[in-house]
Amino acid sequence: MANERAAETATWREMAVARSLDPARARAEERVQRFLDAAMALMQASPDREFTVQEVVERSGQSLRSFYQYFAGKHELLLAMFEESVRSAAEQVVARVEGTEDPLERLHLFTSEYYRICRPSGGGKGTANAASVMADFAQQLLTKHPDEAAKAFAPLVSAYEDMLDDAAAAGSIRPGLDHRRITGVVLQAVMFNTFADTISASSVRPAEPAAEGLWELLLDGLGVGPRT
Repeated sequence: MANERAAETATWREMAVARSLDPARARAEERVQRFLDAAMALMQASPDREFTVQEVVERSGQSLRSFYQYFAGKHELLLAMFEESVRSAAEQVVARVEGTEDPLERLHLFTSEYYRICRPSGGGKGTANAASVMADFAQQLLTKHPDEAAKAFAPLVSAYEDMLDDAAAAGSIRPGLDHRRITGVVLQAVMFNTFADTISASSVRPAEPAAEGLWELLLDGLGVGPRT
């Protein structure tokens, strides 16, 4: 039972390393990271964010046999890449709010920083960050593989939900809200809003006004006052 629970919570990267029969875990970690780095570099360099397993193998300087020792196929590699990008984004937004005491302002900073992370860099080929590179896969995951998406987003969901809990305890947001559901709505709103910016070509504009506009909508809604 304990092994089953561990398997349910392990990330795709951890499972990739665990598949290795090599007792030197550090070497297995290094090999997996080389595949992840190669795939990310290929996605950053490709206008359509596409790559083949063979291209990843060649760029990583490893063998096809080694690739399939760690990953069952391209989908698992993409999952591992996505989890890495989410983990990195979670660390970045948590660092952004560190030192801010006001619970509502922490939510504000978290939301605006995640918005900035998700936006395409606009700097041309090879300059996009991991979160924006993985945006298309994120949308595919959310719509076609919701269970995998929930697992991948766990670090961000946990951090934002904790901040909502703190804000509710301080009386900064309405009581009785479903914090888990709100967290999902906010994270999806940020991601899909940045995607909409890309479609409308407004992603070339500074991120701050767009992020502030979304935050104001999330905070105040559309109403002009309490309903009677």
